[in-house]
Amino acid sequence: MKTRGAVRIDPGSLTNQGEGAELELAAPYTEPSMTDAVLKRAAALTAGLNARVALVAVHVVPYPMDFSCPAATHAFLVEQLVELAGRCEMPVSAEVVLARSREEGFRYALKPSSIVLVGARKRPWRTAEERLARSLARDGYQVVLMHVE
Repeated sequence: MKTRGAVRIDPGSLTNQGEGAELELAAPYTEPSMTDAVLKRAAALTAGLNARVALVAVHVVPYPMDFSCPAATHAFLVEQLVELAGRCEMPVSAEVVLARSREEGFRYALKPSSIVLVGARKRPWRTAEERLARSLARDGYQVVLMHVE
């Protein structure tokens, strides 16, 4: 039986489990400005820790279509991820995943031990990013929900 994860909202810092161990973080790519803000906050939250971020973009392919990604779309996503990774102060690895749903793609790409950083705008209703964070927590991931302006 899989244990349930947890959602932490806007923590002040992150801690590492063990001396010298690398902290594995994952950041879902949602939109450029929000993902950039999440990466900047991740650098501040992990100051002084040995941390690495996996930046994951999911390209959703609906069921009737062949399971492929047009070259222009793939190139655009890769370009955006490389640009965001270049602005981040910490080591970042970028990945584009093809999947039938957004949640399925993230589940495939995320390591079980990763802390998932999800950025969301503060709204009176539940946003798609907040739903993603809760879904990943139900699947056993440790999720940090960051409210971004």
